[in-house]
Amino acid sequence: MALRVGVVGVPFPNGIGMVHASCYAKDKLAKLVAVCDIVKERADGAAKEFGVNAYYDVAEMLEKEPELDIVDVCTGGNENGSLHYEPTMQALEAGKHVLVEKPLSNDIVEAREMVAKARQKGLYLGCNLNHYFTPPAERAKKYMEDGEIGELVYCLHKMGFQGGERTYGGPSPSPRVRGFPYFHVKAFLTHPFSVMRHFCGDVTHVQAFFGRPSYRVKAGDEMLSINSIHVKFANGCVGYLLSTRGDTTMGLGGWWSVEVGGTLGTFCIENCVEKVTFWAAPKDQSALVQPKTTSWGTTDFNLTFPNRIHAFLEDVAAGVPPEKLRASGRDALAALEYTWAAIESYERGGALVTPHPLPS
Repeated sequence: MALRVGVVGVPFPNGIGMVHASCYAKDKLAKLVAVCDIVKERADGAAKEFGVNAYYDVAEMLEKEPELDIVDVCTGGNENGSLHYEPTMQALEAGKHVLVEKPLSNDIVEAREMVAKARQKGLYLGCNLNHYFTPPAERAKKYMEDGEIGELVYCLHKMGFQGGERTYGGPSPSPRVRGFPYFHVKAFLTHPFSVMRHFCGDVTHVQAFFGRPSYRVKAGDEMLSINSIHVKFANGCVGYLLSTRGDTTMGLGGWWSVEVGGTLGTFCIENCVEKVTFWAAPKDQSALVQPKTTSWGTTDFNLTFPNRIHAFLEDVAAGVPPEKLRASGRDALAALEYTWAAIESYERGGALVTPHPLPS
C-alpha cells in the first residue's frame, strides 16, 4: 500500500517543496494527499497542480488528515533552516514519519531535540541529504566495498557556486540572508559534510578558517563566503573541505567534486551526478596509472531528488531498523555538529575543536 504524504512549504509555482511534491506524485510507493503553506495562494496553487487538499496550518492538516504516514517539511526561514523545527516536532508528536529539507535546523539545540523526539516516539526522521543518492556515488561506494580503495588516507571535497567578482551582484536583500554572517556556512555545509562522512565516517577533529573577498567587504556584505576546513576522521583519514559562494571559479568538477584516496586506489566524483574516475594504485614504481572513468551522460542535479525521496519511501515501507535509515536525522545532525565545530574553530582563531558527540 502506498504511503500517504503531506508536504509542508510549497512555494507555488516553483521552489523546493514543489520539487518534493512532484517526486511523491510520481512515485509508486507514495500517495500525495495534502500540501500546506501559510501563504494561501501558494497552498491553493500547489493543491490544484497535484489534485490534493490544501491547508494553511500544519496542526489543521494533521487533524484533518489522520491517515498521513509521512510529513515532508520543506519550509525555509533564516539561514534556510529556522522554520524546520516547529512543523517537524508537530508531525512527530502526531505520530508521523518526517523527511526534512537540509539543513536540519539553523539552531544546533533544535536539531538535537528533533533527533531526540523521533527516537523517543519510535519514528523515522530523515533529511534530504541528496548529494550521495547518485549513480557515481553508488559506484564509488562499490569500489570501497570491493576493497579497491584500501585503507582510507584522505578526502578532498570542493563544493560551491561558480563565479567571481564580475558576477557579484551585491549583498543579498533577502531577510533570511542579510544580517546572518554564517548564512552560507549553516545553509550549505550540511551537504559536503554529509558526503565526506558518507564515504569516510565520523569526524573527530575540526579546524576552520573563514573569510570573504575584498569586494564583499567594500559592499558591506558580512557573509563569510569562503570556508576552508580541515578535518580528521575516526579511522585516521584526513580531509579538507573548500566551499565558496560564487567567489571563484573552481576547476575539476566545476561546482562539485570529491576525491577519496586510499592505499590501493583513489576515486573522484565530478559534478555530483556526472561521472566518477578511478585510479588503481601502481603495483610498482615504474607502472603508469591508467584512470578509468564512468560517465552517466548527465549534469542534471535535479535527478538526485527522486532518488533520495524514493530511498526514504523504501526504508519506511520496509520498516528498516532506525540505525539503517539512509540519510537519517542523526546523519544530518552529524553534519551540523561539524558545522558548529567549524564555527567555533573560526571564532577561536583556527583552534582545533572536537565536535559535540552524537546520540547513540
